[in-house]
Amino acid sequence: MDRFVVISGCSGGGKSSLLDELARRGYPVVAEPGRRIVREELAGGGVALPWLDVAAFARRAVEMALADRAAARAATPPAGGWVFFDRGLIDAAVALQHATGEPAVERLGRARRYHRRVFLAPPWPAIFTGDPERRHVLAEAVAEFERLEAAYRALDYEVVMLPKETVAARAGFVLRVLAEGGA
Repeated sequence: MDRFVVISGCSGGGKSSLLDELARRGYPVVAEPGRRIVREELAGGGVALPWLDVAAFARRAVEMALADRAAARAATPPAGGWVFFDRGLIDAAVALQHATGEPAVERLGRARRYHRRVFLAPPWPAIFTGDPERRHVLAEAVAEFERLEAAYRALDYEVVMLPKETVAARAGFVLRVLAEGGA
């Protein structure tokens, strides 16, 4: 889907803040599946959590990402055209493949495309923090980033690294890159 733009990359790299800014500017945003799953599992006493059962967590993330894509596809296209995803199906497939060895990235990633450009938040130690939903350390986040970057490149996406700038500057950068490159 040429209008579906993924913001991915390093956990704790400022993705959610960037998506909040894009939403503030009027763009539709799809919240990160992983964060939603963690909240649901913690609230309900579930175990599909990345620190308890990463395979179950990844499977739920794949299901949620597929549902998010279907909902976005069924929605009326926004006036500006772009729909921004805080992570998405490929991120979930990378997690599932890493946890189980299943060839999920190729199987899911080739059949369900996003915009050809994906924006990755690089590791940024100065802003990385843990929280009740993000219990891993920076080294684990960097390893995840490396898996994501490799997967997006292997799936022939044009990877665009987000600059380590203010949230507003990052949002402007994303919109400029998309405007300059078209769909």
